[in-house]
Amino acid sequence: MTGTTARRRVLLTGATGNWGRAALRELRSHPELEVVAFALPGAADRRILEEFSGMENLSVCWGDLTRYADVRSAIAGADVVLHVGAVVPPLADSSPALARRVNIGSIQNIIRAVRERPDPASVAVVGVGSVAETGDRQDPHHWGRVGDPVRVSQFDEYGQTKVAAERLLVESGIPKWAWLRQTGIFHPAMLEIRDPIMTHSPFGGVMEWATAEDSARLLAGIAAGAPDEFWGGIYNVGGGEGWRLTNWQLQVAIGAAMGVQDIRTWYDRNWFATRNFHGQWYTDSDRLHALVPFRKDTFAEAMGRAIAAAPKSVRSAGRVPGWIVKNLVMKPLTRRPRGTMAAVRAGDRQEIAAHFGSYEQWRQIGDWSTFREPAPTRTPSHLDHGYDEGKIPSTWTSLDYSEAAAFRGGRLLTTDVTTGDIATPLVWRCAFDHVFAASPRLVLTAGHWCADCVRDPAGYARQAERNPFLAQIENDYQPGTPEAV
Repeated sequence: MTGTTARRRVLLTGATGNWGRAALRELRSHPELEVVAFALPGAADRRILEEFSGMENLSVCWGDLTRYADVRSAIAGADVVLHVGAVVPPLADSSPALARRVNIGSIQNIIRAVRERPDPASVAVVGVGSVAETGDRQDPHHWGRVGDPVRVSQFDEYGQTKVAAERLLVESGIPKWAWLRQTGIFHPAMLEIRDPIMTHSPFGGVMEWATAEDSARLLAGIAAGAPDEFWGGIYNVGGGEGWRLTNWQLQVAIGAAMGVQDIRTWYDRNWFATRNFHGQWYTDSDRLHALVPFRKDTFAEAMGRAIAAAPKSVRSAGRVPGWIVKNLVMKPLTRRPRGTMAAVRAGDRQEIAAHFGSYEQWRQIGDWSTFREPAPTRTPSHLDHGYDEGKIPSTWTSLDYSEAAAFRGGRLLTTDVTTGDIATPLVWRCAFDHVFAASPRLVLTAGHWCADCVRDPAGYARQAERNPFLAQIENDYQPGTPEAV
């Protein structure tokens, strides 16, 4: 308490992760907020939170996000819920059942707890999704925005859980919510990642990164008082122009910071997938920054912090002959389960097709002598969303919804439509005769469509034959030149 005025109570889940710890450091400078960190009551989380033992505006709620009683107790007095907690890659890749249980179950518990409060309108919920919800977006479709097709890369259970969780929150009916599609978070620990997921990232792919610190400033800004316009929206989180990198540029920059003169000495060119990852440059990420200013970091500053915080073995990696790193570290990594070369060595046609298009296309990649640095255009472009985007949502009618459905190869089945009601679910049919319920906001604004079809990434190309909305991406997908897929 400060005087007679109660402090705004903020519940932060995922407080012991990279983003969560950065958020706690930022929230420490907001004494007007009472911060409650939700964490598992195990030794690992307790050890991590020792850093914040002297944080005067912090208390800890020990519990499990998959236990409804724990979530209900934590939310009982909250004014804002920042739901960062999740099982993320690479753990989500190796433990998909756990990812589903935590990532979907936790948002279900939060929604239920808010609904059961006597005053559900008094608590605001911020859910966190991922750039993985919209899958692989390489040149010439590397520019994206909210409302583009929701589609997840094959074998990406994490992305699927975030699509499901977003759908649940948008359609929940709770009065005050927002959803953040977080981009790749640049943080010092990523320099030490040695997991086969590294091989899934195409050199020609792109990402509009954001630092853990900037992302923490975003959460603190929301908690301290986001404008009314912010609520009820779905947003892409990105660092802006200076953070729009190709995956190759990031590889080279990290290598250079570690003293590696030529990162190519660490890898064979064909170890890295040519498709089926995720990443975009955003045409709409500035909108979130305008509502809740959070960008301060530059790439150079963040890289400097990362290197300074890294172990000596990382900072001096460039002193190790490249052939040693390649053969004793990287090559074995590619052959571990979920590594691209593990799939090739096992002859797993499904995985090979997902990563490279086919075995023959993998064989045709070539060596470094024919490699050309990817250079996707920096001129923004937009996909067609299939309706008149010049109309404000409060004027949408059944005609707008029918046009959007037809552009997706389907139909609007509901006949009694209230003009301007974008939150009430309507009934639709997709091109493959799946009947489903979804609000106009979920379909037109957020880019969702048939949940059954989204859960079939291997079938996206087939779906695109009947779905012009999806075909804008799928039909132009040419994996023949791996760096510019």
